Amino acid sequence: MLALADEDERVVESRVVGSLAAGGDRYSDLDLTFAVADGVSIVEVLEDWTRVVERELAAVQLFDLPAGQSIYRVFLLPGCLQMDVSFTPAPHFDGPRPGPPDERELYGYGVHHALRARFSIERGRLWLAEYWVSAVRDHALDLACVHRGLPARYGRGFDDLPYDLLATFEGAIVRSLEREELLRALRVAVDGLLREGGELTDLRRLVEAETLS
Repeated sequence: MLALADEDERVVESRVVGSLAAGGDRYSDLDLTFAVADGVSIVEVLEDWTRVVERELAAVQLFDLPAGQSIYRVFLLPGCLQMDVSFTPAPHFDGPRPGPPDERELYGYGVHHALRARFSIERGRLWLAEYWVSAVRDHALDLACVHRGLPARYGRGFDDLPYDLLATFEGAIVRSLEREELLRALRVAVDGLLREGGELTDLRRLVEAETLS
């Protein structure tokens, strides 16, 4: 891939980034990022490269993820190697990296998900309820990660949270689709969300008054 970048005049800089660049392990994916010359379409370069990696590396394209001025394309290679390739216009290549998620937004999503969970339980939509209960728990854990300076996206920081904190969330794991079990797990998840919500007192009052009543 780096040789391909050297041969393509449209690509002006390339880097290996992500967990594998920092050491990683045999399960780490490969993250490569490239700067595309100003005025060149990154979509055009991405499509050209995709044809090459599909043909020469037997790669399968999974999905695209736009992020600011960049586009990430995720591939799966033989041997279950995931390769993430991103292209960014050169003027934006060294721009600031995304910071941690906004606390109030995370909390707001958690409140939304708690309401969806409760409504789903009342409607008898039990699989959907389980989905939302888990989402409440995960957003509360994301907040805990933000507060402790840990990665707060895709659960990457969860295992590095203090053991005693994680223990308080174990009860938020849904163990069956019975109504009472879903309500029990939801209460634990909401309790965790309230603890991690800190000083967002306006939302706290609504959650405490409405979500589980």
